[in-house]
Amino acid sequence: MSDPFGHSVPRLPLAGAGALVVISLAAVAAMRLAGTPPMTVPPSPVTLERQLYFADAEGGGVDVIDGRSGRRITHLVPGSDGFIRATMRSLVRERRLQQLGREAPFVLMSHADGRLTLADPATGRSVNLEAFGPDNAGAFARLLLAQRGH
Repeated sequence: MSDPFGHSVPRLPLAGAGALVVISLAAVAAMRLAGTPPMTVPPSPVTLERQLYFADAEGGGVDVIDGRSGRRITHLVPGSDGFIRATMRSLVRERRLQQLGREAPFVLMSHADGRLTLADPATGRSVNLEAFGPDNAGAFARLLLAQRGH
């Protein structure tokens, strides 16, 4: 084999790479057909949680409301907190697709292992916020610790 530039491609490493791909695909197919469940990380205990509602406010802002007290804990001004807005837009879209209302609050949870998750009990969907980096997770951590009325 050779490439268009006239360089020779070694056959043995190429065959080895091909064999590795075939073996990997065969192993995955065998596990799937055998019904072996995928490995998962056991859940870590929740150390702190907060129920939250998100409501559109005048002028394009968003009010974040404590789910237990019903009081506003913070206001997201237009053009700020893009990660929070995008995450919530995705979760709300899923509720709309499933024709669910806004009655159930979202649940923001801090775990003993340091993870921060946002769950939607209405849809069963959960987002591991740490997967999006510390700055983005920090935006939600701020909501977990925010005092009412900000």
